[in-house]
Amino acid sequence: MQNKNSKKTITPENFTGLQQGVIPEYATGVTAIKSTLEHIARETGYSKGFSALNKMNQKEGFDCPGCAWPDPKERSSLGEYCENGAKAIAEEATKKKVDASFFTKHSVAELLEWSDYELGKSGRITEPLFIAKGESHYRPISWDAAFTHIGKKLQALPTPNDAIFYTSGRTSNEAAFLYQLFARKFGTNNLPDCSNMCHESSGKALGETIGIGKGTVKLDDFSKTDLVIVMGQNPGTNHPRMLSALRETKKNGGKIITINPLPEVGLMAFKHPQKPLELLGKPTKLTDLFLQVKINGDVALLKAFLLYLVDAELTGSDFVLNTDFIKQHTAGYENFVTELKQHNIHDLVAQTGIPFSIFNEAAALIAKSNKIIICWAMGLTQHKNAVDNIREAVNILLLKGSIGIEGGGVCPVRGHSNVQGDRTMGIWEAPPEAFLDKLGTVFNFSPPRKHGYDVVNAIKAMKAEKDKVFIAMGGNFISATPDTELTAQALRNCKLTVQISTKLNRSHLVHGTTALILPCLGRSERDIQNGKEQFVTVENSMGVVHQSKGHLVPVSDKLLSEPMLVAKIAAATFEKNTTIDWIKTASDYTLIRDIIAQVIPGFDNYNEKIKAPNGFYLPNNPRNQVFDTPNKKANFTTNAVSDILLDKGQFLMMTIRTHDQFNTTIYGLDDRYRGIYNERRVVLMNRKDMAAASLVEQTVVHLISHYQGEERKAHNFKIIGYDIPKGCIATYFPEANILVPINQTARKSNTPASKSIIVSIERA
Repeated sequence: MQNKNSKKTITPENFTGLQQGVIPEYATGVTAIKSTLEHIARETGYSKGFSALNKMNQKEGFDCPGCAWPDPKERSSLGEYCENGAKAIAEEATKKKVDASFFTKHSVAELLEWSDYELGKSGRITEPLFIAKGESHYRPISWDAAFTHIGKKLQALPTPNDAIFYTSGRTSNEAAFLYQLFARKFGTNNLPDCSNMCHESSGKALGETIGIGKGTVKLDDFSKTDLVIVMGQNPGTNHPRMLSALRETKKNGGKIITINPLPEVGLMAFKHPQKPLELLGKPTKLTDLFLQVKINGDVALLKAFLLYLVDAELTGSDFVLNTDFIKQHTAGYENFVTELKQHNIHDLVAQTGIPFSIFNEAAALIAKSNKIIICWAMGLTQHKNAVDNIREAVNILLLKGSIGIEGGGVCPVRGHSNVQGDRTMGIWEAPPEAFLDKLGTVFNFSPPRKHGYDVVNAIKAMKAEKDKVFIAMGGNFISATPDTELTAQALRNCKLTVQISTKLNRSHLVHGTTALILPCLGRSERDIQNGKEQFVTVENSMGVVHQSKGHLVPVSDKLLSEPMLVAKIAAATFEKNTTIDWIKTASDYTLIRDIIAQVIPGFDNYNEKIKAPNGFYLPNNPRNQVFDTPNKKANFTTNAVSDILLDKGQFLMMTIRTHDQFNTTIYGLDDRYRGIYNERRVVLMNRKDMAAASLVEQTVVHLISHYQGEERKAHNFKIIGYDIPKGCIATYFPEANILVPINQTARKSNTPASKSIIVSIERA
């Protein structure tokens, strides 16, 4: 059936003028420096821009609002940031402003016709804004009136579970803790967050296999490892500073295997922008072996590696497996081997699309390596069998004894800058009982025990039941989530939608009966409460908690900090019916950290430990080969290969980012490392598939996704011939999110399966 859930198309379907160029041979270098300068000049001007960049990721500065890659102990005086980090701060510190006059000029209906790029480039929101039922334009509202409106709407709900509190990964530890405390004091665990759409699969898999839902490696491990396996990831665009760590791997004699459907430039070669001789000379070759796996062929590939290792141990003269580690620290090995032996290695490799000779070379490299790091991102976590992908990767490390050793371990590379910290702070729809017990003891109340909505279930609830209240602490919910038209209808069903934001985005325009936009301080801006300068804290991808302190003058004197915004919403909702002095607590962030120290393990003496220039590590028992699973062992698992079958004329589609993009924020219209310029509505397609379908470069097509008899259609994309496996295509999000069915999610994690969508192609 055709999906017809919205009154109008959510993302404009017009073209902007596709240009194709040569794919570069290496990442960063002079071109990246030039791009950085252009974005800074255009958005902030050089004076303000470089003032911000000189403080970004420095010990006395602020954390990049982009990715969560950790900072080195010794920071470069030339600047501790990448090209896309510079783009992020240029957007945040932009001179452009969205104020009352902007909304007087532009109606919501008009702005819906703008692209996500045009909306984001409008500038920083400078004052609170409100739109009532039947109105066409946002208008200014006082802060007091805004908080009163939210409080009254929340108080009027029949049940606390009719409120949904969403969180973006940019939110600080202090704001996140207050936010979850407010939601649970209100009476609900409806705390969906962006983790539900990215690394939820990692958390589920790692929790059951090694007892912690986080990575186990430290940054220094990259210089001490024998082998790094990078899977389903494009660091050159999504986490460019990771390239420096991979450079250290190669510099110290380690090898790198890259596994991905696309040969991403950033993983092939890299010119370090802070090394003058390298900048002007030859790049560092990163990838030693590239395995171009078919989309969703990862379990088959990993299982083939596992079979190779087990067979090599049984038949070879060398000791391939770490049998001491397996006997002492693991469980489930016998069942694992029994299931593995049911497979044929040649059949498995055939499913991956990788030549057997290349597979064999990679397997031999794994067999002879003892210190192995496996890194991954959304390419593994956004499939129906995503949890299986990660569990199978863990199986390799368990066979090799590469967990809890120097230079070895798991490394899920987080996207947003504090997404891991938010989960640590309790932003979770399914919190552990121990956390709720402690929260209740410290604050003398009974927290709700029923699990709340994750992102997918929140969308379904809003779609099915009208008059809910949806509050988003950051992010761009409509552009980040699957099944765009259905999600739009869900948001429009709400009694009230509230967006706590820095810049204009599409979620402000797809709103409830009434809606508020509450502007907050950015990471780079000075945060002063009661005359005293504050700092916040964040947790990076490797479990280090450290300070972040802005220094720029805020773009408007009408902005509030995220902690104060939460406090004022809570105060307006509970009025005098509360034992917590919300405003006082949010007026001094040391008070918030003192409370966190009482509730969350690892944060004792928080205000003292956070003074360390490099921050402090949180407890991570698998680093010491201690596994907090029910059986106190690291667990081998059995996992099924992909069961996706394509009919004639169908393709498996994955959604990807461009180089001018971070999550849903569009910095520009180019994808430089793929040779694509000035266009986002494109389909990357194997040239042999193009010939078989009589398609040529830039043919305009429509994409139709197929799921359980339902069809979803996205119009107007241009075909680009590309180096991608046959039967596979790639498209950019959020433009292609309309094709992702709300019910097509990963087993166990319920993460949208945005990387394996069955589609057909129709000529326009």
